[in-house]
Amino acid sequence: MENHSSVSEFVLVGFPGLPQKFDILISFVVFFVYNTALYANGIVIIVITLKAHLHQPMYIIIANLALSDILLDTMTLPKILAKYWFGDAKISFTACFFQLFFIHYLGSVDSFIIMLMAIDRYIAICKPLRYFSIISNGVTANVCGVFWLVSALIGLCVLVLGVKLPYCGPNIIMNYFCSFTPVVVLACADLNSTRKIVFIIAMFVNVIQLFVIIFSYVMIIRTICLTAGSENWHKAFYTCTTHLFVIGMYYGPRLIVYMYNQVHLMPSVDLNVLLIFLYTFVPHFTSPIIYCLRTEEIKKTLAKIFKKTVSVLCEG
Repeated sequence: MENHSSVSEFVLVGFPGLPQKFDILISFVVFFVYNTALYANGIVIIVITLKAHLHQPMYIIIANLALSDILLDTMTLPKILAKYWFGDAKISFTACFFQLFFIHYLGSVDSFIIMLMAIDRYIAICKPLRYFSIISNGVTANVCGVFWLVSALIGLCVLVLGVKLPYCGPNIIMNYFCSFTPVVVLACADLNSTRKIVFIIAMFVNVIQLFVIIFSYVMIIRTICLTAGSENWHKAFYTCTTHLFVIGMYYGPRLIVYMYNQVHLMPSVDLNVLLIFLYTFVPHFTSPIIYCLRTEEIKKTLAKIFKKTVSVLCEG
């Protein structure tokens, strides 16, 4: 695709208004988030892959979510660490748009997979007798594959809309990584139509899925309360609130950023960056704990693996 940009590289700023004395603290937080997400999601994928009794629809969905989170973190967080540890804040034009594609690609995968997880729980709890006639390993794997493909098309659309714009002036990106809005605001062209198209795509990826998720959990809570009695309301609430925490962290800040960027209201660049960081990375290291370590089968499997490892080490 022909592009008339004179900019060959961009500079990632991070938090523009944050004093330099906080750089070490920020780098520590990023390092902690990355390593926690990497090891937690990696363990989840390995355990689900190797243990045959975990080859079930719910765990296939969890493994897909974990894989998406690992890939997204690896595409972004090491570059943030390079900025703070080695002063390498520059990123080439090609690498920036390569990163932009994967951010929107994998972000869309997360959104679809979280929606599928909510649908799976809805069918399992609200229609238990029909669960295995509706959901199977093959169906789940195929649906996940379709979501990966559709998400790639969404990421490609966002990439094309961004890369075709001319960049001929400023190259300072007010963010930790190359996402659509912080990059395209640097273009020397009219952005109104481009912003509207991307906003429509974002609403398709997020609002429809969020509606399905909320509907699913409302029906789950309703079913548990009706079948188990009103005294079990607290149990139902406790079961769902942990899942809803991850969903809220993922969708809440994201929709706020999309909305006020669309109406050109940005009260604080630092607030914008913070919200993006929250919805992009925080769910990645909390979801393995909430979706997996609170699941009895995975907890028992990890406990057995831990005991076996300890016994082997002791014998050795």
